[in-house]
Amino acid sequence: MKEITCEELNKLPVVPGDKQKKAEESIQKKYHRQLFTPFAKACKTYKLIEEGDRIAVCISGGKDSMLMAKLFQEIQKHRQCNFELEYLVMDPGYNPDNRALIESNAKSLGIPVTVFESDIFDAVDNIEKNPCYICARMRRGYLYSKAKELGCNKIALGHHYDDVIETILMGMLQGAQIQTMMPKLHSTNFEGMELIRPMYLVRESDICAWRDYNDLHFLQCACHFTDTCSTCHEDGTTSSKRLETKKLIAALKKDNPYIESNIFKSVENVNLDTVIAYKKDGVRHHFLDEYTTGV
Repeated sequence: MKEITCEELNKLPVVPGDKQKKAEESIQKKYHRQLFTPFAKACKTYKLIEEGDRIAVCISGGKDSMLMAKLFQEIQKHRQCNFELEYLVMDPGYNPDNRALIESNAKSLGIPVTVFESDIFDAVDNIEKNPCYICARMRRGYLYSKAKELGCNKIALGHHYDDVIETILMGMLQGAQIQTMMPKLHSTNFEGMELIRPMYLVRESDICAWRDYNDLHFLQCACHFTDTCSTCHEDGTTSSKRLETKKLIAALKKDNPYIESNIFKSVENVNLDTVIAYKKDGVRHHFLDEYTTGV
């Protein structure tokens, strides 16, 4: 019998395992309407994927980013536009068990990740004021830098619909401002790079349903305190405030089943004629600037 060299072995096609097959079939069939349809709709509505893109799919190890990677693989099969994908995992200082969990999940789901390391956890360890915010900003900077090094022009993050409406409400109640988590942004520090959020229209409950149906177990949080609790979110907000907002929305939904879509649409239906003041490109505009006394 002829011996197979390592080089020849690496060229052999990879046969998907049972867990990968089930996860992919559930996206194609059982959860197609709940997951793939809103994913594809967001990509089309907000023009998140364009011809010739090379997108760095940023995987934190949680349910949202892992599903995002699988949805990217699925939409790439449709070949409606030519684009390339890199699956990035940044290790900011995980303990060995957490890193092993991420790598194990990626392998069993057929996600070919590129893992790179940073010292972010050590850098923010002694920061007392807003460590979560600083950590999130640093993580994003490292991801931009690595993605650009790999020839990518975009990074994709796994924020979903519930993240968006919670951010809108938190901005009003906690930050005294009206703003939203945008579906895409130009990077201010990395020229030619964009951030996209293709999970923008996907509901968290549907992500959880897919995870549980496939009996998948993901990292709960990508922050320094993953070992003991979930304390921060990708945008740097603490989970306590976000959890309070999540509970508030759930309570309001009992009386108004449309509360979630109303919050989402509120930032699409802004009437500047009825706004006292607003900012555009860092410049503050006041309604009195153009107000004339009636005759």
